[in-house]
Amino acid sequence: MELRQLRYFVAIVDHGSLSRAARALHVAQPALTQQIRQLEEELGAQLLHRSAQGVVSTDAGKTFHEHAQAILKQVEDARSAVAQSADKPAGTVALGIPQSVSNVLALPMLTAVRTSYPDISLQITEELTGNLTEQLKSGRINLAVLFDDGQLGAFAGAPLVEEDMMFITRAGSRFAPKGRSIALRKAAAVPMILPGLQHGVRPRIESIVRRAGLSLSQVIDINSVAILKSALLADIGATILPVAPMMSEIEHGELQAFPLNGAAISRTVVLCWSRNIPLTNAGNALKNLVMTVSGELCASGRWPGARSLHGA
Repeated sequence: MELRQLRYFVAIVDHGSLSRAARALHVAQPALTQQIRQLEEELGAQLLHRSAQGVVSTDAGKTFHEHAQAILKQVEDARSAVAQSADKPAGTVALGIPQSVSNVLALPMLTAVRTSYPDISLQITEELTGNLTEQLKSGRINLAVLFDDGQLGAFAGAPLVEEDMMFITRAGSRFAPKGRSIALRKAAAVPMILPGLQHGVRPRIESIVRRAGLSLSQVIDINSVAILKSALLADIGATILPVAPMMSEIEHGELQAFPLNGAAISRTVVLCWSRNIPLTNAGNALKNLVMTVSGELCASGRWPGARSLHGA
């Protein structure tokens, strides 16, 4: 198996066509076809379905595509590590950010990188935390913002912030409490709109509810922050989440947030990287920049409900 075969295969999948991949790679299409055939023979599996409309990955091809991307990424990182200098980091760094954090962290990071490290190309991936964990393990991303659920031992990490969670409803909702806060017992009895179990915040909420001797009466699983907001605005339930991803709607008076009485719920946000795959100079520079930016966001109030743990 050769690196060029991996590059060819990834290009074909990404372009969805042998002819388009051949043009992008500046390789004759028959030569490209031959290399993929040799790769399939070596692996003993068909990787692509070919048709007049183009090509799509088989199940085996989808699995191999993930590994091929990770291998090519690590090869590129190795080249960058050798070529770049410590005083002027350069290269590509992939940072994974959960949906519930991207609203507050993504744009400040892009701005900070352009200002501090113009030779670094930052690639931001927004995903569910479960997906980010798998991508970090495989080396497809270099850094990931994750939530400490007690299962981050496979990674090296640095705590970023402690983020409070609140009871959030539509403004004037029938589920809103009469006062300025709500007891966890009453919150648990309301129909809850929550991310799925693969999302880092959900196990944390359910664990605290169980510890209080309670259970959630009804849960609607929604794994999209945008759709979750729409469901809140439609008043089909309430949620328990950090306020950061809802801040725009709260400031415009569309949603309202209430502290929880009796059992404070928070989550620890951690910046993680692989213990087995070394970070390049650019990766280390970005690691430090994420910690600096998150601290500045907390200090300025631009990360609402969050307390910096940098240096903790």
